[in-house]
Amino acid sequence: MTSKPYNPAEDGAEMSFREKMSYADYLSLDRVLDAQNPISQAHDELLFIIQHQTSELWMKLAIHEIGSAIEAIRRDDPQPAFKMLSRVARIFEQLNNAWDVLRTMTPSEYTEFRASLGQSSGFQSYQYRAIEFLAGNRNPAMLKPHSHRPEIVTMLEDILARPSLYDEALLLLARRGFDIGEDGARTDWREMRGENPKVLDAWKAVYEAPGKYWELYELAEKLVDFEDYFRRWRFNHVTTVERVIGFKRGTGGTSGTQYLKKMLDVELFPELWRVRTVL
Repeated sequence: MTSKPYNPAEDGAEMSFREKMSYADYLSLDRVLDAQNPISQAHDELLFIIQHQTSELWMKLAIHEIGSAIEAIRRDDPQPAFKMLSRVARIFEQLNNAWDVLRTMTPSEYTEFRASLGQSSGFQSYQYRAIEFLAGNRNPAMLKPHSHRPEIVTMLEDILARPSLYDEALLLLARRGFDIGEDGARTDWREMRGENPKVLDAWKAVYEAPGKYWELYELAEKLVDFEDYFRRWRFNHVTTVERVIGFKRGTGGTSGTQYLKKMLDVELFPELWRVRTVL
């Protein structure tokens, strides 16, 4: 045991920040930590708010990474995209872990403040919508919950006007000499594309000769890894909601658990999952 308490200043640690930028200054912690404003007196409402706010922060980073990956693939430089997509997968791992914390809240505890939410719902998250649109799950009808925010609709419309992450992967296949059929001639990016047997054949060729097509092979696996974690997030969302509210309707008017279960059937990169069967 030391004779006196450790003084970090003796090792050169900065201790005075009156005219210097501190940790809290750099991270704008006053603004971040003042952003939790429970409406009720329920103990668990703070948990609910923080879980969703931190999820939105992770989604902000995911949007940044997916957008940068799209740009890298578009300029025929997919290697930087590999790390970005790996990071997105790890982000969704963090989002998955967040459900574990929320599941510590019981149905009776949620009931204490659920009415305070009004019609607000995670269904209305425009960042989640941006991630879906960027990845390739494109449904213009989902712009409607954001119609009261023209700047948000403009942002989402801008995403819909350009190729998605998967679209860019398919266009890269075409530039590398593969026949991807109608996906190589698309000009309207707003609508969800259908499965394409020529795309399936292209990915099959890549998987059968990974050494020859290493970049495309690695890109395919990074995409599958991303969707794997994304699917787990959706599944955990469903089970958490069912555990807490059962089959009640969602606060935003959806059918709640039933709506979320429908979303489990949506595939972002269908041919990359189908190719496992035909190899």
